[in-house]
Amino acid sequence: MMRRSIAALLASLALGSAHAADDPADAPDAFQAEQQALYQQALQALSEGRRTDASELLRRLIGEEPRHAGAWLDLALIQCSLGNGDEAERLFATVETRFAPSRDILELIAQTREDGCHPWAPSSNLSVSFGRGHDRNVNQGVSTSTLHLDNGAIDLSLLDAFLPKRDSYTTGGLDYLRDATPNGTIGFAQLQWRRNDHLHAWDTSSLFGGVESPYRFGRWTVRLTGAGGMVSLGGHLYQRQLQGQVRVVPPLSLPNNMLFDVMTGVTLNNYLRLDNFDSRTFELRPEWSYRTGDMAASASLGLLDDHGNVQRPGGNRHGQFLSMLMRRSLWRDTAGELAYTRQTWRSARPYAPELLVPQIRDQATEVLRGTLTYRIDKQHSLQLEARAVRNRENIEIFQYNNRQLQLSWVWQP
Repeated sequence: MMRRSIAALLASLALGSAHAADDPADAPDAFQAEQQALYQQALQALSEGRRTDASELLRRLIGEEPRHAGAWLDLALIQCSLGNGDEAERLFATVETRFAPSRDILELIAQTREDGCHPWAPSSNLSVSFGRGHDRNVNQGVSTSTLHLDNGAIDLSLLDAFLPKRDSYTTGGLDYLRDATPNGTIGFAQLQWRRNDHLHAWDTSSLFGGVESPYRFGRWTVRLTGAGGMVSLGGHLYQRQLQGQVRVVPPLSLPNNMLFDVMTGVTLNNYLRLDNFDSRTFELRPEWSYRTGDMAASASLGLLDDHGNVQRPGGNRHGQFLSMLMRRSLWRDTAGELAYTRQTWRSARPYAPELLVPQIRDQATEVLRGTLTYRIDKQHSLQLEARAVRNRENIEIFQYNNRQLQLSWVWQP
């Protein structure tokens, strides 16, 4: 089906180009430019999986310019992919009788007829993983064994329970993606769990699901996402979360293989085992991405604003987020990925003066991650991941460092 789609796209472009060159004097340049822009919008919608939108744009184009052969062919192929066989046959017949299609296009039409126009069926993608790893600081233990409170007037030696604890663990995950409509809406679900060998109070699991829908407003592409889920800690429900995002791709003239978009969103966090820590986090994050044959890279820099209730230690807080990622093929069947993130938070007021913590909390968390992926065959791969975390704060009791190493097997049926 993918091969036929590519062939159809090339064929329609060829027909569209042939039509444009038929008689350029028949229409003003401005009119031709308008029709070409409309056709490009239809092709963009088709590439994004928005078949219904693409059909509407192509029907509009045919209504304004009935000699656009590429629009007739694309519309026929889309209707066939949606299972509308009678409509597709009428459109194919129009292409054959009204225009002079090449031999390749006639073969494409014949092959499509032979395969048949079956009703639209959603496609899906499943990924299952299992892994073993080692964590040098499962409990996010404090980096120092002695705390200095009340501006150094009081020194406290921490109990062993507050110091870093290391352990090995077993982890697993399931990711599922499925088309929800013929117009590009998808549903997704993710399940992840981790069980430590000894420190079971820090065992975690999470379940999230959501829906994403693409839209097109003129030359602007918009994707709306809604998601929700829950996290457990130590076998008890710990957190519930709701999230909404809007991602906008503006019509900018950028170099080839480069994309720019802006994401804004809100996340609602409900902590079931912590009092006064519920929050609403808003973010605004532009992102640049670049993709070529065997390499992909992206970078984003965002602003964060987090609101809690008046009893939350430190009150409201604001921060920044920086993310950089590069992925490329290294050697036979092996790919590498390197990622770096830095997130900062600064509270609006002193954290807990009544508990001898009068500072305004100022936090910076850095994560460096490297991954090697070896593809065994089309369905199986191995992933080796190393991760280093450094959490620096002006309040000593929150400072911690960590390093993890994990080997995973991934199955994609």
